[in-house]
Order: sequence, then C-alpha cells, then structure tokens
Amino acid sequence: MSAVIMYGSAIIAVTVVIFMLIKKLDIKITLFLMGILLMFIGIAMGNGIGIKDFVSTGAVWLDPLKAIADQFKDTLRSAGFIILILGGYSAYMSAIGANDVTVSMLTKPIGRIRSPYILVPVVFLLGNLLSLVIPSASNLAIILMATLFPVMLQSGMSTLTAAGIIATTATVMPTPLGSDNVAIAEELAKTTQFAGLSPTDYVFRYHAIVSIPTLLFMALVHYFWQRFMDKKAGSTLAGGETDIQQAKVIEGGGLYKTVYAILPLLPILLLIVVFILQSFTELSINISVEVATLFSFVVAILCEVIRKRRPKEALAGTEAFFKGMGGAMPIVALLVAASVFVTGLKAIGLIQSLQDAMVGIQGGGLGFILPLILIGLTALIVLLSGSGTALFFAMVPLMVPLAAAAGINVLAISVPMGLAGNLLRAVSPVAAVTVIVAGSIKRSPVEVVKRTSVPMIAGTVFMFVLSMLVFLPMG
Repeated sequence: MSAVIMYGSAIIAVTVVIFMLIKKLDIKITLFLMGILLMFIGIAMGNGIGIKDFVSTGAVWLDPLKAIADQFKDTLRSAGFIILILGGYSAYMSAIGANDVTVSMLTKPIGRIRSPYILVPVVFLLGNLLSLVIPSASNLAIILMATLFPVMLQSGMSTLTAAGIIATTATVMPTPLGSDNVAIAEELAKTTQFAGLSPTDYVFRYHAIVSIPTLLFMALVHYFWQRFMDKKAGSTLAGGETDIQQAKVIEGGGLYKTVYAILPLLPILLLIVVFILQSFTELSINISVEVATLFSFVVAILCEVIRKRRPKEALAGTEAFFKGMGGAMPIVALLVAASVFVTGLKAIGLIQSLQDAMVGIQGGGLGFILPLILIGLTALIVLLSGSGTALFFAMVPLMVPLAAAAGINVLAISVPMGLAGNLLRAVSPVAAVTVIVAGSIKRSPVEVVKRTSVPMIAGTVFMFVLSMLVFLPMG
C-alpha cells in the first residue's frame, strides 16, 4: 500500500509541475506547494520530513515551513549569495552602459567580413562569447538583432540564416558566473571526492572539456546546415519585413570604450588569470567568484568617479547594484523551491527507491543509461515549455546520490544535463528567444526552428557522447 501511495503521489506531483511548466505559469510556487504536500504525505506514511538531522518545531504541521526556512538559510549562505552578487554586478554594468560598450566593441569587426557563410560560425561563436556579459538568451537576441542582424543582411546572408544563428547564440559558453554552474559546484563541494570545489574549478576543469569542443562542432554544423537550407530555399533567401530596434550609438574616446568594454568581462578574466597561474605556478592566492565580482565592482565605481568627476553622482549610481541583487532573488527562490520539491520526494521514499533501482546498473557496462534518461527528460521538458531551468535545479540535489547508486561519476550527469537544457532551448518553438527572433523578422517560430534544430540537436548528441567518453571512465 505504501508503494502505491509513494508512486501515485509522485506521479501526480511531477505531472502538476510539468503542466505548470508547459503553461508557463509560476513554477516556483508550484514546486513549493508540491514539496510541502509531499512532505505531509511522507509524515503521514511515517517517513518523517525527508531531511537528515531535522529539528522539529514541535508542531508537525509547521515542520514543512521550517524546512523551507532552513533551505533558504543554507542556500543564501552558499550558491544563493553568489547568484545575488552576480545579479547585482550585471545590473550595474547595464546601468553605467558598460554592457553596451562591450557589445559594440566586440561586434564592430564583424562589418569587415563580406562572406555571408564565413560570418555564420563567427557570429555564432561571438554571440556565445557575449552571453558571458548578457546571460539572458532573450535579451542577448534582442541586442544582436539590433546590432548584428543588419550587418549580416548587408553581407548577403539570408534572413532566416541570420535569425537562426542569433536564436542559438546563448548556449553553453563555459563560465563560473552562470547560476547553474554555481549551483552544481556548490552541491559537488559537499562530497568527499570534490570537497572544496569552486565554480571556477568546476567550469574550467570539467565543464570546458566538453562545452568548448561542442561549441566549435556546432559552429561547423551551422555553416553546412545554413548553406544547405539556403540552397534548398533557392531564390527566397532574404526579404520579408523586419521589426528591428536601432542599436545604441556609443559615444566617447578610445580609452573610455576600451576600459568599459573590459569591465563586464573583468570578473571572469580575473578568474581565468588566477586559474592559469594556479595551474602552472605555485601561486597560493585563491579568488572566489564573489570576491572577483566585488573587486570588479570596486574598480567599476572608481572608473565611474573618474569619468563623471562627481563622486556623489557616481556613488548614487551604485544603487543599481543592490537593486540588481534583488532582481536575482527569483533565481535563488527557484533553487530553493526545487530543493524543497526534492525534499518532498525524499519524504515519500521515491528518491531511495530510485537509488535502489540504479544499483542494478552498476557493473553492467550500462552507466550511460541514467544520464541518457535524464537528457531525454530534459529534452522533453525544454521542447514543451521552452525552458529547462526548473528541471535542472530540481535535479541538482539528486545528481550525487543517483550517480553513486548507479556507480558512475556524478560529472557524467551534471555536465551533460546542464548543457542539454541550454542547447535544446532554441529548438523549442515556444521558447522566448525563438518567439522574439521570429517576431522580429515577421516569420513563424517553426521557420526559425528549422534553422536551429539540426545544429543544436547535433550539438546535444556530440556533447553527450563526449561527456560519456570523458567522465564515465572516471567513475
């Protein structure tokens, strides 16, 4: 009877979450409510709250709320704080115009390339580089449609080729500043094998091994696929009305443009330099993501004081940093909500059941089965909802125990699953980035997806195979 209750309640809860994802309703509240409900079911089954060493309030009906409060405290002390700091810095860069300068400086040389198909891989890789500055796929697409799209058309590129490239620019650029990478690094750091692992180490030692070859492979596939599709389309290459906003004109001298173009990239440049020095020298300095970001924030404030020559005005502008921290709070809340939902699944005994099932895979040479199932689930959710963020964050607390039960390295799960959601987003006709790009060129999302699907699906397959070759033997 307990098994019926466990599987029945789990199926209902997961179905509700998937339904809310597809309908694009607020997934955070859904995860919280489903998690609380599952915790109550677990308590009624005699399993407890599902948290090790949990200290009860003394009132059973308040325990799930205490579990949520405890999870917020734990998250804000670790991954949550880093995400808030990054959100603040990104907002400040936008407020002082540094992001616009970076985009302008990096995209300016593109106008000198006259071959449309040479531009295909160049713009794809450049767009992914810019995603370090503008992590939102939708916002990046809007900016690139204003800055690069006209240049691409002037080179002779077809409308749909240009749109297809721009729709796929925010994919899997390895960055320790990404909230998904921060979350998984913090989770892995709790284990004995990866004790003390920082987001920088996770990204540059493991993530980049797969993501960089995948980006290069997709750039190559883009080149051949867009040529094939243009040839298939015949004479109907360009044309069609577009609704493109004008790009901002960046005014100022060379020194201003150079410094402000570097500022948005300064945190990751610092982390890269320190990582290289640590790898090849005996340097003992260890800069975390939050320290690098706060240092960059101080440098940016000094630059603003020098530029404006009015310290009071420059310091008043720093309010954008703290407002940006508040703007990043929904990401932290999503991370907590996903953890609460997983706690509910633990309370009803589902996670233990899944771990027991995974034990049968050990030693059978089928270690790729679990990652493949999770990639398939990710693909389904992303295609239907246009986003795999909630699913990824929900899986973060499960990756270590499931990998251990299956007898495989947790990296064989964390890396491909983290990359899959970002890769397959542009294949969904309901994804925000697809809808924005399609609306800008007055075409249907399906037409854009025809240009994005093959490069992104090929990239996903390549990424998965490479992840299995690299990480499964490490288990």
